[in-house]
Amino acid sequence: MSRAFSPKVVTANDMRSGDVIYLTADDQWSPLHAQAELIENEAHAQLRLLDGQRAKNAVGAYLADARRGTNGPEPVHFREAFRTRGPSNYPHGKQAEQTHV
Repeated sequence: MSRAFSPKVVTANDMRSGDVIYLTADDQWSPLHAQAELIENEAHAQLRLLDGQRAKNAVGAYLADARRGTNGPEPVHFREAFRTRGPSNYPHGKQAEQTHV
């Protein structure tokens, strides 16, 4: 018996900066997980993954589990939650903008 499909987002790394990015519904890349397109259909997820893999400014695109949140998609797994916080070498990238870190 196959497992039920769980919602996903397409994520990758920016080719120039290396930052984590997320594919939005309007085919843009955003550094914010909450702006990612939440994909709730398996066939559509595979098509969007192909779009992400063909992007010239992104590398390593893959599907990551997500759930619907109050402000947009939220990560499900620790690894993805960690990636949303930016580089681990504080104070660069997203972490430099956070005052509560």
